Amino acid sequence: MTETTTVRLNDEERALLDELASEFGGRSGAIKQGIAMLAQEHRRRRALDRFLDDWISETGPADPDGVAAMRERFFTSR
Repeated sequence: MTETTTVRLNDEERALLDELASEFGGRSGAIKQGIAMLAQEHRRRRALDRFLDDWISETGPADPDGVAAMRERFFTSR
C-alpha cells in the first residue's frame, strides 16, 4: 500500500532535496533513499550498542590507561 506523507521543508532543505533528486529518480526517490540509509544507520548503531554492552558485561569497563595508549598510538599525528 502506498501512502502520501507531507513534509515541511525550509529553503535550505528544499535545495538539498533538489540537489539529490536527480541522483535518485526524483524527490520521492531521494527521500526514500534517505529513509533507507537512516534506518540502516540506526540498526547499525543499535547493534554496536548491544555489542558494547555485552563486551562491557563480560570484560568490565575499558582501562583508562589502555584507552590513552591506544589514542596515542592510533590518533596522534607524528
